[in-house]
Amino acid sequence: MSERNGLISIVGATGVVGQELISILTDRGVTPDRLRLFASARSAGKQADVAGTPVEIRETEVGAVGEAGLVYLAASSGVARDIGPVLAERGCFVVDNSSAFRMDPATALVVPEVNAESVAGVRDSGRGLVANPNCSTIIMLVAVDPLRRRWGCERIVASTYQAVSGAGAAAMAELESQTRAVLQGEEPRPEVLSEPCAFNVFSHDSDMDPETGRNVEEQKMIDETRKIWGDPEVMVDATCIRVPVLRAHSESIRVTLKEPASLDEIRAELESKAWLRVMDDRAGNRFPTPRAASGQDVTLVGRIRPDAAQESEPDGRSRHWHLFVSGDQIRKGAALNAVQIGELLTR
Repeated sequence: MSERNGLISIVGATGVVGQELISILTDRGVTPDRLRLFASARSAGKQADVAGTPVEIRETEVGAVGEAGLVYLAASSGVARDIGPVLAERGCFVVDNSSAFRMDPATALVVPEVNAESVAGVRDSGRGLVANPNCSTIIMLVAVDPLRRRWGCERIVASTYQAVSGAGAAAMAELESQTRAVLQGEEPRPEVLSEPCAFNVFSHDSDMDPETGRNVEEQKMIDETRKIWGDPEVMVDATCIRVPVLRAHSESIRVTLKEPASLDEIRAELESKAWLRVMDDRAGNRFPTPRAASGQDVTLVGRIRPDAAQESEPDGRSRHWHLFVSGDQIRKGAALNAVQIGELLTR
């Protein structure tokens, strides 16, 4: 069983999430000699700087990847489908960041702060694959789940403000080049994203379902929330929008609880969670921003208030609440969440 050797493989090591995985793992004490880095053939033979140590990037091949007991897949869904199950069968713990297995009934979909117990079967068997949820789902649920556990949750309606880094390094470069072009009086030309992203906002450019009117990103938030919570009845809806921000997603969330709560109770519950930082300074008008969330492991929560379109109880308690959250979707929304899953599996 290769898990016992302490080696860790990262497939997709040259991408945005792969690079973040390397950074987080080394920050958490993983030494360069324990890492095995893999990417496509065009990157094979290059050197990655891992905490000041050069580590060779190798072409992805199942046998070499499977020499490690813990494998992080930060590659495409196609690559994940090709090698993920094979690696699991060979005795590896596999954490997949793609969408390939998220809705597979046999695969755990995990946010450690929400449903860590879901990895127990894989951990106890000594092998298997666990899926990392969509970044927008993770950022939403780490903020809402504490409220659900205390008062129950009937409904969530979310509007997202998603950074271009969600579409990869090429999209980030495109935002930077388009911004320079617009400031020089030139017309921005989209190549990576479907619309010009500089000085613009637009509907998330995942495929649209003509029947439901929801795009893939919005449907993911619905389906994944129900699976993670194990609650097929909870009502969830989302509108996902791309904004001209390099890093960190923000979300405006309206949550309907099953039982009423006061503002002080809501704030205290959120403040009690180590993975959240409440930024709700009404007097100073200081609230979560993607800039403040970038590079942070915690998710920022603010604009906490009852819904003015719904009647509150005479004592001010309400079942209907608004939150505004910002979270680094490369860290907590992807790499950090994956590392936390890996730690649960190998603990």
